[in-house]
Amino acid sequence: MRFGVFYELQLPRPWNDGDEHRLFKDALAQIILADELGFDYAWEVEHHFLDEYSHSSAPEVLLAAAASRTKNIRLGHGIKQVIPNYNHPARSAETIATLDLLSDGRVDFGIGEGATRLELGAFGISARTKRAHALEAAEQICNMMTLEPYPGYEGEGFSMPARNVLPKPLQNPHPPLWMACTNRDTIKVAAQNGIGALAFSFINPDEAKAWADIYYGIIKSEECVPLGRSVNPNIAMVSAFSMHEDRAEAIRRGKDNFEFFRYSQQKLVAEDFTPGHSDMWGDFMKARGDATDRLIEAAKARGEYDSQGIGTPDDMVKHLSAIQASGVDQVIIMQQAGRNSHSNITEGMQLFADKVMPQFRGDLEEREAKKAKELAPYIEAALARKPMMQAPSRADTPVVKAAVKASMPGHAKPAAAGGD
Repeated sequence: MRFGVFYELQLPRPWNDGDEHRLFKDALAQIILADELGFDYAWEVEHHFLDEYSHSSAPEVLLAAAASRTKNIRLGHGIKQVIPNYNHPARSAETIATLDLLSDGRVDFGIGEGATRLELGAFGISARTKRAHALEAAEQICNMMTLEPYPGYEGEGFSMPARNVLPKPLQNPHPPLWMACTNRDTIKVAAQNGIGALAFSFINPDEAKAWADIYYGIIKSEECVPLGRSVNPNIAMVSAFSMHEDRAEAIRRGKDNFEFFRYSQQKLVAEDFTPGHSDMWGDFMKARGDATDRLIEAAKARGEYDSQGIGTPDDMVKHLSAIQASGVDQVIIMQQAGRNSHSNITEGMQLFADKVMPQFRGDLEEREAKKAKELAPYIEAALARKPMMQAPSRADTPVVKAAVKASMPGHAKPAAAGGD
């Protein structure tokens, strides 16, 4: 099994001077540490205007900083908002390809559409059309990163003329595609499009197995027609994370923070919100009360704890073993949530690398080779079903006429590049 770290860049109120600066610096330091410890992926989300829940509005900047300070860890947009109102597809293609070059081909490209009224409403995006426009844009981003030149496009969500979108990514044909999945319907959409599934719902192993069975069943069927120009058959699942040799301390360090993640996510979707005047952490603490102390006492009485990612190294091994048996390929630990401290996060990551990760590494290459061999004919068949957009020939590429403007009576000269 492979492992990743995940960043919403949560920052509960009250906000003090320097808090955002520290938040970003700590996240970068944690990604650098994750690389040193042998984690496989660092995922960062893109959200806009979501006070306290996510301050990660420009993930390409943090991922670029991480690219310059790491060597092996893959850098994932988990996810990038691809609807043109958020980011024009050509700009997305340019930034992803640039990051891929700078990182020596370590980029993974997760696509998303947004779900909150705060984001959709601000960018004028219809909830009814957002899924279709996200998939449309993602397909064209892949074409832009591959074709020279890109022939242009007339679609429902955007249109643009023929242009050579530069640079091209290092990975061929383009970085692996992923999609945010929150239920069985979206896991089906990911599989139908040959896209890796980023399961951002906290589900139990039985439900994870159901998702994996649905996903890989579709990957192997004629329903799978790749959205991009490659197939990425993988399921990654997010897990809560707080580890300590003392189970009570792990609960104390992590449970409130993880539950705040759930609470703030639900509040932003289901309740009215006044931008710039939230107090979700205060509201959460009032509602939660002394739940953590009660959980610790209950865990002590039972001699175990089953909070799926929060506990001792042995608790985590038990949790991950069940997930691995369900067919999940990667577990992404969500360690940066609520008010969890940088020191607690890094201590937990070190303990995970020392005592948990090695138990899932012994047969990793063998498992992945077996899976690749099994899926190869299905992937080949899926790609054969894909109608591939082609680059136009020179003769078929429209010429972009030079603009001219008069300089004096009877004379004309070309307009300056970039001028109006």
